[in-house]
Amino acid sequence: MLELSILGFLCEEPLHGYELKERIKALSGHVRPVSDGALYPAITRLVAAGQLDQHTEPGSGAAPRRILSLTEKGRADLLERLRHPKQAEITDHVRFNTLLAFLRHLPDPREQAAVLRRRQEFLLTPASFFYRDGEPVRAEEAGDLFRQGMLRVARATGEAEREWLAEAIARLDTATG
Repeated sequence: MLELSILGFLCEEPLHGYELKERIKALSGHVRPVSDGALYPAITRLVAAGQLDQHTEPGSGAAPRRILSLTEKGRADLLERLRHPKQAEITDHVRFNTLLAFLRHLPDPREQAAVLRRRQEFLLTPASFFYRDGEPVRAEEAGDLFRQGMLRVARATGEAEREWLAEAIARLDTATG
């Protein structure tokens, strides 16, 4: 997801490393913080792969800033990642939010809707944080106040997301008429 975030934010505009890190942190940092030890090696890999360009500009202080921008190869990779996300990017809430943050870069509403349909299908599968005899435990069946709370909040969140997905897919379908 780190590479997707890098490619996605640089698709919007060139940035220097610190700005990029701050945007990634704002997107998912409270849940999965990004460290310099992960970010800068990922940038180096993407530059080596020809997906990012970099050049140096004078900094606001004494140190020069390394400005990063997306290449055509990087844009093609971003679009491919958006068209065909890994299953974990569909099933994991934080990863899916990262995908959503950049899905607008896919130019075809049909492709956007296909990604949303995958998430919608996943959310229709009964699931729980807790299982009894192989079956998901519902909030009303949880043994304590705190597990009930977890399950009720998850159910409400899931219902809201399914409702939004249905609305978004309908709008995208209408756009492709």
